[in-house]
Amino acid sequence: MKTHLSFSTTNLAKSLEFYSTLLDARPAKALDDYALFITEAPGLDLSLDVTQKVSPAKDAHYGLCVESVEDVERAIARLEGAGLVASIERQQTCCYANQTKVWAIDPDGRRWEVYTVHEETNEHDSTECCDKETVCCAC
Repeated sequence: MKTHLSFSTTNLAKSLEFYSTLLDARPAKALDDYALFITEAPGLDLSLDVTQKVSPAKDAHYGLCVESVEDVERAIARLEGAGLVASIERQQTCCYANQTKVWAIDPDGRRWEVYTVHEETNEHDSTECCDKETVCCAC
């Protein structure tokens, strides 16, 4: 089973750079007005369509759960190398789990996290978790 997401974008070239870095993958299809990423890890089909205006949800975010801290650190290195890191949280409690994660924002304003869970908790969040101005996990 795979998840399919379809996003509009105002700048396909920038979105291709962002998602290539985030997913550590090249698009399976890239045209002037459309692109498609097909990945096995994570199981994802992501299509990008060019449009004049995008209104991403302010109360949503997207995430890629990875197996280990090393996987998160590799994502941090890729995203930092491309100048895409919005923030990094290490060993923070958020959304009833202690996690390590990196946040990045796509060219149209969608917030993405790459994270791993160290352990489940009974706490919703710590003071370090989440930028309260934007939603990371509905904290």
